Amino acid sequence: MKQFLLTALLLSGAALAQTDTTAPATPAPVTTPAPAATPAPVTAPASADMTAAVIVARVGKVSYTLADYDRAFRLAVARVLNGQGIPFEESYVAQFAEARADFLKQFVRDRAVEQLARASGAPDAAQIDSQMQEARADFETDAEFQEALSATGYGSPDDLRAELERRAVVGAYLEKVQGRFTFGDALVGGFYNLHRAEFQRDPEACVKHILVPTQAEAQAVAKELAGGADFAAVAKARSQDPGSAAQGGDLGCFGPGEMVASFDAASFKGPLIQVQTVQSQFGWHLVLVTKRTEAGVMPLAEAAPLIRAKLSSEAAQKYLDTQVAKLGGESFPATVTVQPADK
Repeated sequence: MKQFLLTALLLSGAALAQTDTTAPATPAPVTTPAPAATPAPVTAPASADMTAAVIVARVGKVSYTLADYDRAFRLAVARVLNGQGIPFEESYVAQFAEARADFLKQFVRDRAVEQLARASGAPDAAQIDSQMQEARADFETDAEFQEALSATGYGSPDDLRAELERRAVVGAYLEKVQGRFTFGDALVGGFYNLHRAEFQRDPEACVKHILVPTQAEAQAVAKELAGGADFAAVAKARSQDPGSAAQGGDLGCFGPGEMVASFDAASFKGPLIQVQTVQSQFGWHLVLVTKRTEAGVMPLAEAAPLIRAKLSSEAAQKYLDTQVAKLGGESFPATVTVQPADK
């Protein structure tokens, strides 16, 4: 829904950044997207045996194959697509071919951080089991679950489990590292006074929505919500937006002009904490505005946690840079920028 171009994302290394400590989104039921541009022609992808044999990087004493890289790249592309409400399909990967070499740098760093994290502790198997069961419970059949996995870039339930484990162990490690660094009130206050311009904020609305295809269905959902149904639960079950359904319809916070006109008007001019029904070219939306922030300078009390997080994150980043450098690593960009044809 957000108005930005796929090509801009393709050229942005940040769009494909993979070090992310949030849990992967639970796969949501998929819908057919609007027709997309035909992918640029590419050579036939390498066979499974070939991708398992090609070494793309070494970190410490561990070698990573083209299959490892392709799996990570596929998930990164899927996150970009899902963020625009587009289910992942393998054919889209070719549109991001220009980003493959840059993504290899991020891939190498992520694998280094993962090695450091696994040396520090193991993921909680019971927690991962629970997350897997919760993800599977949203679907009646294995086929439906697999379809949803595919739409979010996962080849199998094992791929989802591996990513859940990776993020759990890395997230715990990064939290532990950041916890080493603390900053007192005087330092935080000084930073605030020196950087007040950074805390000038634009108007912002925090919004949840449920997307359905017809007005009749929107009316039925509105009636269900008016009867006391939980918004997040209904969004997970009924919303046709694959980018937000799994998060209970939560779109986060955004500024004016970032959404289509009707949705923007509901977000910034409609009532707070009250379900609104609006139409756009995407369908019918049940919109719930949970918070609005006016323009102005953020007060110190509100900025202090952000400042501490920023300072601890920067300190942790420097620490990680040192630890990653100690591990050592090398990559081979030519192995990921050319896909050899099957023989």
